[in-house]
Amino acid sequence: MDISSIIVLVILVAVIFYIISIYNQLVTLKNRHQNAFSQIEVQLKRRYDLIPNLVETAKGYMKHESETLEAVINARNEASSELASAAADPGNGAAIEKLAGAENGLHSAMGKLNVVMEAYPDLKANQNMMQLSEELSSTENRVAFSRQAFNDAVTAYNTYRQTFPPVFFAAKFGHPTDATLLEFEDSVEIQAAPKISF
Repeated sequence: MDISSIIVLVILVAVIFYIISIYNQLVTLKNRHQNAFSQIEVQLKRRYDLIPNLVETAKGYMKHESETLEAVINARNEASSELASAAADPGNGAAIEKLAGAENGLHSAMGKLNVVMEAYPDLKANQNMMQLSEELSSTENRVAFSRQAFNDAVTAYNTYRQTFPPVFFAAKFGHPTDATLLEFEDSVEIQAAPKISF
């Protein structure tokens, strides 16, 4: 074996190892964003479990607001169903978008419930309601943190997948499309600073 054959063989082996490293990195980043989604799933399920308790507590005080309470439960059930679909395949962009839409609907229904609850000071002062509200608020913070971690992992995956040379190999290695970010309505709302006048 002459020196030129050895050089060609070394280059060929280096290229093969480089292609293997691209495959391994794509798999690693995909697994990270799927694991990050499972963290969101845990927090959303916790929130979905708290909502019926909140509604049940509110029922005793809000007898004339059954339509609002039913809207919250329906939105919660739809979001829970979409979460199950998205959890089955976190790489499915359509399922992630449907989950985001259902979460936006739940966010809207909960906002209406909060507005209605303002008219019931006894309900707001109820110890059980205060505890449930605190748990929901804490869970919302966890959902936001988990969603941020998921979106960071999706961005890392998409960035690597779109770079050169992985972009040439991604589809061949079973990574044909970018992963989808999970964006909720509250994440795009820009809150205006409160106006203070003297």
